[in-house]
Amino acid sequence: MSATTTDHFQFPSQEQIQLLRTKLSIESKNGMDFTVSASLVWALLGIVWYTSPKSDFINSVLSFYIGFCTLPLAFGLSKIFKTNWKLEGNPLKPLGLWFNFAQLFYFPLLFVFLKHMPEYFIMAYAIITGAHLFPFSWLYKNPYYGVFGGIISLGSFIIAWSFFEKQTFLVPFFTSMMLFSLSVWLTIDVRKKKRN
Repeated sequence: MSATTTDHFQFPSQEQIQLLRTKLSIESKNGMDFTVSASLVWALLGIVWYTSPKSDFINSVLSFYIGFCTLPLAFGLSKIFKTNWKLEGNPLKPLGLWFNFAQLFYFPLLFVFLKHMPEYFIMAYAIITGAHLFPFSWLYKNPYYGVFGGIISLGSFIIAWSFFEKQTFLVPFFTSMMLFSLSVWLTIDVRKKKRN
């Protein structure tokens, strides 16, 4: 495998990058510990929005704080699923963390919804969640993150605008189901890559 050298930095070849992406996909199991964790958290958000007699504002604040459970839950699930978070020697490993941090820049938008339209907060949260999945399609070398990211974002928008009156809870339940479905497809993808 050849690589281009500039000064003392060696750029990996296209073939090496593809190999690193495949290795990352297999060893981290496409990040499915995060997608399963997020699926469980969004199911909990659905329960909050369905059962809570509180105001949309209070439910929105609760949703924001419940969302912070995703990372520790993913860490616990990584032990069960035996996913590797420490991929030594793979320079692409930090990208997953950066892709996740990128969604934090959208959070000011959530605060606008919280203050002015709390009934649409959960929709905005779901759209951000879905949209931030898109770059993982490149990282893990599969189309599923992009497809489900689009489905979650568009689906949440359509559900929120169609049923916003009394059925806001449909958005988090929909998001949870889509994240769980994504996890299934990610598992299938890892098994295929292991066979090849």
